[in-house]
Amino acid sequence: MSESIPYLTLDPDIEAAIRADRAAGRKHPHAFDDAQVKRREPNPHDRATLTRPAFARDIEKILNVPAYNRYADKTQVFSFVENDDICRRGLHVQLVSRIARGIGSLLGLNCELIEAIALGHDVGHTPFGHAGERYLNQCYHERTGRFFNHNVHSVRVLDQLYRRNISLQTLDGVLCHNGEFAQQVLRMGDTHDFETLDGLVEACTADESTIKSLRPSTLEGCVVRVSDMIAYVGKDRADAVDMGVLSSYAPFETTVMGKRNTIIINNLTVDIVNHSYGRDRIALGEDMFADLKRAKRQNYELIYEREGMVSGAGNVVEEMFEELYERLLADLLAGDESSPVFRHHVTSLCAKSSSITPESYLATEPNQIVTDYLASMTDSYFTALHAHLFPERSQRPVARGYCADLA
Repeated sequence: MSESIPYLTLDPDIEAAIRADRAAGRKHPHAFDDAQVKRREPNPHDRATLTRPAFARDIEKILNVPAYNRYADKTQVFSFVENDDICRRGLHVQLVSRIARGIGSLLGLNCELIEAIALGHDVGHTPFGHAGERYLNQCYHERTGRFFNHNVHSVRVLDQLYRRNISLQTLDGVLCHNGEFAQQVLRMGDTHDFETLDGLVEACTADESTIKSLRPSTLEGCVVRVSDMIAYVGKDRADAVDMGVLSSYAPFETTVMGKRNTIIINNLTVDIVNHSYGRDRIALGEDMFADLKRAKRQNYELIYEREGMVSGAGNVVEEMFEELYERLLADLLAGDESSPVFRHHVTSLCAKSSSITPESYLATEPNQIVTDYLASMTDSYFTALHAHLFPERSQRPVARGYCADLA
């Protein structure tokens, strides 16, 4: 049905109101005011200025945190494939940012806060996408009874490991961004201080089900959360076709959203603006929400069952996570300073953090340190380190090379 689905346009009355707002310089009544920004530390150099407003500072801090560099070699969906046209996590966060700023601009929201949340929302993600996240969570949970989730770890990266004095509003949006839990209406939460944020982080680590109840405390955070879904639903389909996982878009069903990436982005954006303009929540129309839920379900059925798995590599990667985790934990407990957990992770982190010392960091619970290290790895670093520590292993995942189709 995709050929018959039209590109939607804004409601004429809403479009006229948006144009009038822009001409008059009016913002959304619930747009977050830069003057209300909160940070843990009252550092003079973090005060907003004309040249570096409040959330522009957050954007620059995130862009320059070492974890941001590693987006470029972390899986979005498809692992073990050499293909520069396939989306990596670095492109994904840019797509989320672009879509969210487009929606935010139409609604009159704070687009710099939106950009900060979008660019930082996945800095705590593991190698090998959500498959890697599951495997690391298994390793961590079996030994501690606690849970690892990338959105929670993204807050740890920005707020604790590198301590860049990121604002409460950005961290709240990062924590609550998880687009896996689709909702027709996103209402704002009430995280207005760091004590509440810290409580939520701990609650999510102690009880994984807490994540389902998280709500961003700004409309900007709500926009990023829904934009995370918009960014991956259509792009993952395009990648699946490029990868040969699907031969076409024909298997997908739709009534109002469309099947392909471009129409999906347009129609979801228009629908959200039509149903959210001037309101105190971000919402989708009933038909569009039903179509989005169906699209996500079909993506899981047709694409994500193979996430992180190429040529049956999934089980091998799971075993590799367990082997690396156990080896690095043993090295850490033994105080083996020749181990990469010391030489690569602790040394590098403490040097680049500039606010934590090896002594203070090594006082952290050992499983947390190993989890920090594994989550920080890129796909290629993970496989290289495993090969270095376990050279005798005969079974390894094999990447699909650039010229595989030419053989």
